[in-house]
Amino acid sequence: MIRLKPTTGLSAMLAVCVFGAANAQEIQQQKGKSAAPAAIGTVNVSQAQLSNSGQQGKDWLQTNGGYAQTRFYPGRQINTGNVKNLRPEFSFQTEVRESMETAPIVVDGVMYMTTSYNHVYALDATTGREFWHYKHKMGPITTFCCGPNNRGVAIEGGKLFMGTLDAKLVALDAQSGKVLWETQIADPEKGYSETMSPTVVEGKVLIGTNGGEYGIRGFVKAFDARDGKLLWTFYTIPEQGHEGVWAENDATGRNMHRDIKAEKEELARNSSFYQTLGGGVWMNPAVDLKTRTIFFVVGNPSPDLYGAERPGDNLYTDSLVALDLDSGKYKWHSQYVAHDVWDLDAVSPPILMDVKDKSGKMIPAVLHGGKTGHVYVHDRKDGKLIRFSEAMIPQENMWVLPTAQGARMLPGANGGVEWSPMAVNEKLRLAYALNLHQPMTYHVEKAAYPGGKLWLGGAFKTIEGEEQWGRVAAVNVDTGKMAWKFDTAQPLIGGALATAGDLLFYGEGNGLFRALDARNGKLLWEYQCGAGANAMPVSYTVKDRQYIAMGCGGNTQLDFKRGNTMFVYALPR
Repeated sequence: MIRLKPTTGLSAMLAVCVFGAANAQEIQQQKGKSAAPAAIGTVNVSQAQLSNSGQQGKDWLQTNGGYAQTRFYPGRQINTGNVKNLRPEFSFQTEVRESMETAPIVVDGVMYMTTSYNHVYALDATTGREFWHYKHKMGPITTFCCGPNNRGVAIEGGKLFMGTLDAKLVALDAQSGKVLWETQIADPEKGYSETMSPTVVEGKVLIGTNGGEYGIRGFVKAFDARDGKLLWTFYTIPEQGHEGVWAENDATGRNMHRDIKAEKEELARNSSFYQTLGGGVWMNPAVDLKTRTIFFVVGNPSPDLYGAERPGDNLYTDSLVALDLDSGKYKWHSQYVAHDVWDLDAVSPPILMDVKDKSGKMIPAVLHGGKTGHVYVHDRKDGKLIRFSEAMIPQENMWVLPTAQGARMLPGANGGVEWSPMAVNEKLRLAYALNLHQPMTYHVEKAAYPGGKLWLGGAFKTIEGEEQWGRVAAVNVDTGKMAWKFDTAQPLIGGALATAGDLLFYGEGNGLFRALDARNGKLLWEYQCGAGANAMPVSYTVKDRQYIAMGCGGNTQLDFKRGNTMFVYALPR
């Protein structure tokens, strides 16, 4: 775990309504007294609703808004002209005071939110009144990296689906919270766990796996939404061919200083390490129903820093991968960093949108915000890299090899863009990325497979006395140029939300939840949550009133202040 120094001096540049957590709790209690349904009515989310979820301006039906994962909400009731009046409508406090990275989903006025350790709450999305609360009965073994997080549930029909820290997939009745079925995805004793939200499409529940720091063999699996039976598996580490093409350069063309000759000699001695080569999948896949294709990114190889244990390119780690939705068969991949020994894996979820190719023609593309500090833009049909953005944060000494004493390189192992999902505003042609700047040294040591335990093969260490900060970067997807940037006092981890009101919402580890003008990055509004605002904001509308929701529970990975509150905001009536 990387620990940060506390940061002081919160911005006071705006005269905003900052009520504080106690006042917001009073609002919750007052709202709870108002008339609200005593129970949830019939829930039945159709495939047509899911397919259109990114275009409609009512519910928030998927973790990242829709299958394209743009995190863009079409509502414009809250906009640049009135966001200064935004205030807490209610807050809801869970019984779990721990890292909060969830994105709630909202269906017909009902909010479903998760917490660390796999609790699920069903709430009235206008008052915060609790309908039901599910606590997962954890198995005897849990092995997980970077906090006991859960990033949300998926919904189809009347079922909710959640991955668990003990590597299960659970289906709940959306109306009552009762367990309908559960299935074991993988063996937690070997390092497997689940923190990502699933994606459901046409009766298939798609989910990857954590565990890249524990020597697992990564995968994406599809389960039948009706009964939890396995439909197909794609391993992110192939049994044969994981050596790749022995790439000397990264995706941007820079030499990675590999000793290819020594790697080939080691591979000739041992090629069976594919079973412990890592390749976790942290975040949701994007889905293109027209071409029957899913797109996802794959994390780092194991061990993170000791590459001698795993010669070759280590496919498909650090890659964007496309699969056939129906069969799980491989279509193409594009690798950003071959034989990664810096833990600069691909984690932020891909986004589908049309962009200009090199000739200026608009084509279907897929975007990814990298821990390298670049936004990558690919042709959706074959994965070829169209362009990559200018560096959003400082880069230094890339790609110096880790040493026993420690070698300095920027970005540090958290990025760039960590798991934090980007948002896009297609009208403005901008992608919004939350970045970290953490100077680090990379240390390597020989390390054999420890049997499902933490397996880094060294360490990455922040540098005492050097400033750490964050940056919201707006990147033009057609040129790769930064249109604007907004720097923050602390490194950023969480999610972004763009709206048709030309707003960009995001949170900071110091507790500030903020709204920027999506056109120019001007700070328009902020609210102090009292704990790290490191979840993924969402928006929804109930009875012609638009709401913004943000979980504020802090973050384990960067050790931001813990809390247990979901805040929901709206304009005054």
